[in-house]
Amino acid sequence: MNVTLVNVAARLAAMAAEAPERTAVFMPRGRDAAGKRQYASVTFRELDQDSDRLARGLRELGVRQGTRLALLVKPSVDFISLVFALFKAGAVTILIDPGMGRKNLLGCLEAAEPEGFVAIPAVQAVRTVLRGRFPRAQYNVTVGRRWFWGGATIDQLRGGPWSGPELAATEADDPAAIIFTTGSTGPPKGVLYRHGNFESQVTEIRDFYGIRPGEIDLAGFPLFGLFNAAMGVATIIPDMDASRPASVDPANIVEAIIDCQATQAFASPAVWNRVGPYCIERGIKLPSLRRVLSAGAPVSPQVLESMMRVIAPGGAMHTPYGATESLPVASIAASEVLAETAEKTRQGAGTCVGRRFPGIEWRVIRMVGGPIASIADAEELPGGEIGELIVRGPVVTREYATRTEWNALAKIVDGGTVWHRIGDVGYFDDRQRFWYCGRAAHCVLTASGPMYTECCEAIFNNHPAVFRSALVGLGPPGLQRPIIIIEPRPGKMPQDKRTKQAFVEELSALAASSALTAAIADFRFHPSFPVDIRHNAKIFREKLAAWAAQN
Repeated sequence: MNVTLVNVAARLAAMAAEAPERTAVFMPRGRDAAGKRQYASVTFRELDQDSDRLARGLRELGVRQGTRLALLVKPSVDFISLVFALFKAGAVTILIDPGMGRKNLLGCLEAAEPEGFVAIPAVQAVRTVLRGRFPRAQYNVTVGRRWFWGGATIDQLRGGPWSGPELAATEADDPAAIIFTTGSTGPPKGVLYRHGNFESQVTEIRDFYGIRPGEIDLAGFPLFGLFNAAMGVATIIPDMDASRPASVDPANIVEAIIDCQATQAFASPAVWNRVGPYCIERGIKLPSLRRVLSAGAPVSPQVLESMMRVIAPGGAMHTPYGATESLPVASIAASEVLAETAEKTRQGAGTCVGRRFPGIEWRVIRMVGGPIASIADAEELPGGEIGELIVRGPVVTREYATRTEWNALAKIVDGGTVWHRIGDVGYFDDRQRFWYCGRAAHCVLTASGPMYTECCEAIFNNHPAVFRSALVGLGPPGLQRPIIIIEPRPGKMPQDKRTKQAFVEELSALAASSALTAAIADFRFHPSFPVDIRHNAKIFREKLAAWAAQN
């Protein structure tokens, strides 16, 4: 029986053979006497051979194909090399966003049942103190200085000189990683990625955007370093806290793009929301930057417009759409948004996320609150009608490794395949573009029918004093009363009864201007919405609904 080897790490070895001396990673270091930033760099050959040595060390430590190891290392050359080493060893890498907070982080780690930790000293210290929560953790590697615990260090793992390639004989269906959702709606869940999912992701992203070997990418999302190396693209690791992109210093991002002549950059819209205005205010251009990608949270037209003003003439900005369980699903270019869809969004049409990737199948089905056991039980809706989006394809994961009760809620069986219920509602237009209207869990279910957050909130966001708005419902589903909560722009919070009444009258006029919002007559003001830590964009409407019920 012939085994078809599928492992993204094989692409790194191929690049090392094709262009061994080409730079694979730029890592910012300190500054010279003149204040100029210095960079360390490694070539594709060095990265490939280092990950081989680490993979061999893991294997000699006792790690076998399928061993679950939690990787908690800061963005660095070590991080990228370790990801490839874990793939080469056949281990299953557990990846968790540290931005979700300590409590959720520990809960996710415990649920994933790691058999070891490859982590920085602070994490190993916590793991040692809480060893009762991780009874299976026996293969522990410290990335940095080891303190009072046992196990190997990364330097010990590397061992001696390179002694040849390492690559586990993994197949497309073999587990490769457990990556956790953010938990912005529902609890964080561990998504099981298989080697075939990663292989398909690299191919889809490369081909859709026309990414070519030799390009240079500033990776604001650490795991994109994996995709870059697999595509023959150099990775710039920016000087930023990847778990707090909204707090990034834009000067560091601009400096790295210019110093390393980046041709591409991928980051949260929270990053570009700071970089674009920073460049415009100072008259800075980024002429090497031909392609900008942004995902993880909604990207406003203002962010798109500011970045398009500063990148290379003829350059493009794209916003890929998807979910942790299925990425990428669709994409739209900034040029299309600014020329065509942004005005419709402001009028309540939803946000157009573009056309599907070639490997994706998608349908809009009638919303159902509980599980859908079979695709035969899902009612497909015609174009223009709002429903729930489901997707299928080689990048779509099939199951959760933790919180497995969610498999019945999020997956629909179709023969030997599954459809994933993204949890978003929207519709297809006559050009087969998907228009996002909000999260299914956030729909307000009134006696007159459902109301959708993205559509209704857009009407009120047109008010010059409104920073953002949130639609919530009070009462039982089917009889909910719609309420709009407003977070005013700085300095615009009404301070007395008269100014509040004037603000409410203006909001009421906006509500009456659209059939989508005509039924809304209840307005509240909130000083600062509860939002996700990472992007400062995903609104926790459940918390706002509880607040509104008491105010």
